Formats: sequence, structure tokens, C-alpha cells
Amino acid sequence: MVVSNWSNAIAHVDCDAFYVSCEMVRHPELKGRPVCVLSSQNAIVVAKSYDAKAMGISTGMPVWEAKKIAPEAVFFAADFRYYGQLSGKFFSVLRRYSPDIEIYSIDEGFMDMNGIRLLWGKSFQQLADEIRAVIQREVGITVSVGIANTRTLAKLASESNKPNGSMVLPGKHIEAFLSDLPVGDIPGIGRNRAALLYKFDIRTALQFSRLEDGLMHRLLGRHGMLLKQELSGRSVMPLELKPVLPKSLSRTASMGKLIADRHLVAAHLSYHCMRLVSELVAKQLLTQRMHLFLTMANFDKREVQLRLDFPTNSLKRMMDAIKQGFLQVFRQGETYRACGLTATHITLEQTATDDLFGFMVEDRRQTTLMLAVNEINQKYGNRTLSLASTCRIKEQPKGLRFHYPVLIAY
Repeated sequence: MVVSNWSNAIAHVDCDAFYVSCEMVRHPELKGRPVCVLSSQNAIVVAKSYDAKAMGISTGMPVWEAKKIAPEAVFFAADFRYYGQLSGKFFSVLRRYSPDIEIYSIDEGFMDMNGIRLLWGKSFQQLADEIRAVIQREVGITVSVGIANTRTLAKLASESNKPNGSMVLPGKHIEAFLSDLPVGDIPGIGRNRAALLYKFDIRTALQFSRLEDGLMHRLLGRHGMLLKQELSGRSVMPLELKPVLPKSLSRTASMGKLIADRHLVAAHLSYHCMRLVSELVAKQLLTQRMHLFLTMANFDKREVQLRLDFPTNSLKRMMDAIKQGFLQVFRQGETYRACGLTATHITLEQTATDDLFGFMVEDRRQTTLMLAVNEINQKYGNRTLSLASTCRIKEQPKGLRFHYPVLIAY
């Protein structure tokens, strides 16, 4: 373990239930009620409030099941452009306190805090609490803040005091902190890796940090060695202040069981698309190609390459392409265990050249229109204005405020 309390200082700032918190900014009257955000057309829960979580609603749950558990819950269609706007405000606050920021995702970031105490004349605890207060006052959402010697410890510190909390973890307190932390809570140690570690009686983060190098390398390779050093207080994972443009971005996962129902498989793909769009919007990136795959029960794959007409991070355009791709690879009567999407041909949004036919300009105009429609519906009532493509959707009490023109593949 490190001897110095602050050989290095990194902060992790994580928004609490971000998508739901954004909706609560627009709907403060819903405070105290269970709230969920859905993937595209009413298919699957992609985010839930702490109240909804306490009632048993989980991310990835089909909406019909969530409504059965909590009939009084309020459900919203995701609005990534709006979430992106609040994300921008969130990161602008962070940049006031430190010029060196890593945008890790749409709702969390890392800050280099070295020298920041001297700059502001405040302790790390005072800075953490002030950052929380400023974000809540100016953005309207709550965040959790962790400050420690490494990015891994900072993330663990912020997660240990959610929601709307802060934790400062100096070097001398690392061992005590890790002694009560389950090994499965370490970032990058998923269920399968945790199960492997259990077989060697490694159950806490402290035991993990003390594991002999040879055994660590045999069990988890280089990744495990890096995590061990990070948990010991040695920073070996620097912040990506100017990240290299990624060659691809992927969102894939097992569906938890074998599924033959086309609507449910499509809902999982829709969920992955939502997550992919979230990252593209957060990092101001565009994609022009996607790879869609379905993994069958025997682990064979059905896959298709999707070409978009121009670079985009539009949920509508990407879902339209996914719908066509899904029709090509799905086979009635087959069962599937996993699915996923990979975006390629990534470009920066700020450097993109508009297409000759004005579709990209129209996307930006449509974004402005959608925001205006949302404001009108919020003021005058649900579905006061809506798109023609949603007319077939039956009105539901306290249902979706606004539908993007997105179709779930059949």
C-alpha cells in the first residue's frame, strides 16, 4: 500500500440515476414517485429511479413486467438529445474546478485534482461537497463524488456513498476501505471473474490487492495486475484527457436465457442501440456503419453489416437501420442467447461535413423541433403535439410524453 496520503489525486463524479434525474428536472412534480425511462417504443426499462429500484424494477426488465410490479410508476421515452444537453452542463461545471477532465460516459467523468486544493484554498472534502452543490443548483441533478489516489479507488469511493454523497479516501485509509468491499464490486471484475476468484478464496478487494503476482497474472492477466496496482494506491491507469478516436464502439450482452420471441429479441437490440447512442452523444461522435449480430443457442452467429447514408448519432436513423438488419438475420423458430451492435467508421461530430441533400442539417432541425414539442407537451399536456407515426399507439394514463418515430423490428 502507498505511504503518502496524496501521491496522486483523482476525482470520480457520477450522476445519480442520470436519465431519470433529467426527466425529474422537467417534471419536479413527480418527486417521490417511481419513475422509469424506456427504450424506444415502450419496450424495455433502461433506467429507473431509486424508488422504482426499491420496488423491484431492474434495468433490462420488459415494461409490462415493470408495470405489473409498480402500476403507479411513471414511464418516459428516452430523449438523448435532452440528456446530452444536461450532460454538457454537468461537464462544464467540472471544468471550472479542474482543466483536466476525462469524459468517461454521458453521466460520469474523472478529474485530475493534483494542485487543485492549492488553487481553490479548500480541502478535498470541501471541494467534493461544493461540486455536488453547484451541480444540483445549476443542472438540477444530484451526483456522487469520490476522491482518491487512483481512478479505480475514486470510482469505488463515489459508489460507496450514493446517492448524493461524497467520500475522500486518503492513502492511510485504503486498507480499511478495501477490507469490507466485496471483490465483485471492483470495476472490471464481473460475475464470471468474481466466481473464479471465489474458487481461490479471494472474496474482498483487500485480498485481491494482496494476491501474489504470479497467481494474479495466471487468473486475470495484465488486466488483473493493473487493477491490483490501482487498488494499492499506485496510479497506472492515466486519465484520457484527449482520447484517441475509437475505431469502434460496441454494446453487446447475453439475454440471460434462450429467447425465441422476436419482439423480446428486438427489445434487447433496441436497448443496446439506446446505450450506443448514449455514448456517441456523450462523446460527440458519429457513426456511418454498424454490425448487428444474434448469437443462437448453439453459439453460432447470424450477423449483418449495416451502412448508414451519412454519419449520424440519431436514435431514429440508427433504429431504422437496425430494424432492416434484424429482419435479415432473425429466423422464426430459432432460439437466441445474445445479441449486440458495433458502430464503426467513427468520426467527430464537430468535423463532419454535411451531406449534399441536407439530411444532416434536417437532423439538427428535427432536434430543435423535438425539444420544442417536448416543452409544449410538458406545459399543455401529454400528446398535445405528437408525430403522425405515433397515432396508432393507444393513449396510456401517465404514459409516454413523446415518441420518437422509432419502430421495433417485427
